[in-house]
Amino acid sequence: MSTFIGQLIGFAVIVFIIAKWVAPLVKGLMVKQQEAIRVALAESAEAAKRLADADAMHAKALADAEAEAGSVTGEAKQDSERIKAQLAEQAGIDAERIKAQGGQQVHLLRQQLVRELRMGLGDEAVAKAGELVRAHVADPAAQAQTVDRFLDDLDQMAPSAAVLQTAATAGLRAASREALANLVSEFDGTAAGLAADALTSLADDLAAVTKLLINESALTKLLAEPADTAAAKVGLVDKLLTGKIGDPALKLVRTAVSQRWSTEANLVDGIEHIARLALLQRASAAGEVDEVEDQLFQFGRVLDAEPKLSALLSDYTTDAAGRIALLDKVVGSGSSANGTAAALLAQTIGLLRGERADEAVIDLAELAVARRGEVVAHVSAAADLTDAQRERLAAVLTRIYGHPVSVQLHVDPELLGGLSITVGDEVIDGSIASRLAAAQTQLPD
Repeated sequence: MSTFIGQLIGFAVIVFIIAKWVAPLVKGLMVKQQEAIRVALAESAEAAKRLADADAMHAKALADAEAEAGSVTGEAKQDSERIKAQLAEQAGIDAERIKAQGGQQVHLLRQQLVRELRMGLGDEAVAKAGELVRAHVADPAAQAQTVDRFLDDLDQMAPSAAVLQTAATAGLRAASREALANLVSEFDGTAAGLAADALTSLADDLAAVTKLLINESALTKLLAEPADTAAAKVGLVDKLLTGKIGDPALKLVRTAVSQRWSTEANLVDGIEHIARLALLQRASAAGEVDEVEDQLFQFGRVLDAEPKLSALLSDYTTDAAGRIALLDKVVGSGSSANGTAAALLAQTIGLLRGERADEAVIDLAELAVARRGEVVAHVSAAADLTDAQRERLAAVLTRIYGHPVSVQLHVDPELLGGLSITVGDEVIDGSIASRLAAAQTQLPD
């Protein structure tokens, strides 16, 4: 019984302990667990709702995508149809363009072929004509006939009013032309009574004055300056040159500075011009005019055939004495060299100041001819002319130009036949070579 009571008391204590401490703790845990379950259920409901919303949005997005895909597909079909139509249209245009270009290309090729055939035929015709002409003129008699036929044609030409001018007068303005005419007139009066030695001294003095003016540009400017009275310039000339040059030269220099010149260079050109005339007057007094003219023209042809020699003599930047020494070697190499011609060439080369030697020498030769009132005709022929042909040519040219004509002949076999004539700036080309060349250039394109 006591055991039973003791167990009952122990049980009561256990119940009390459980009720006092364990039950509240368990109850609290259960409340927490219930709360957690309630929260989980709420979150599960929220998640289910979000899932449903997501499903709804997915379904909507899918429907929109399908609609968009349908729209894109439709537009793509429309674009493909449009592109197909554009490509077809462009292909048609390109085909027409290619066809047109092809037609043009064929036309151009045809024209080119026709042109080449024409040119080929023309070249062959001209070449054959050239062969026939060369074979014909190989006979001296036939070649002479070509000259006679040209002279017949030339004989029918109307008179010309052309007047030959040398480089000393061709470019002068009115004032300088008048000044030069006055100076030459004074020279003619001064030189008329001078002997050969005096004319040589006069030429040397005038050449020395020319060199002085070339080297002293300030002096040239002062002497060429226009003035109401020339007394001051004449006084300056007397002060500088009296006793240094002869009286005839001093007189001519006084006349030169008393004139009105268009430019300073024309004064120098004028004094150089009468220096040349002094030597030409010496040749006339000695009866050497024809010989001097021939040698001057011959040396001009030498310079034309030897451009290196012409360039050396034309190099006016080098010492004049060296160029004159070279000239002496060339001119002195001939046994028949004329002293007056050599002096004229030395004077011309020594006074070069910009012009070419070959042009200056030819101008000098033309001055020698023009001094006698003649006109120079430079004639090129395939062979030497007979005396009768020369006389007839000179007579015909004299009638054409209204002045006696001096014929200077140059033989050039390349001309084949006929003649080429140059008088001043006028050229009369009747050579067979020029006619063949003209036929070549006039072939149809």
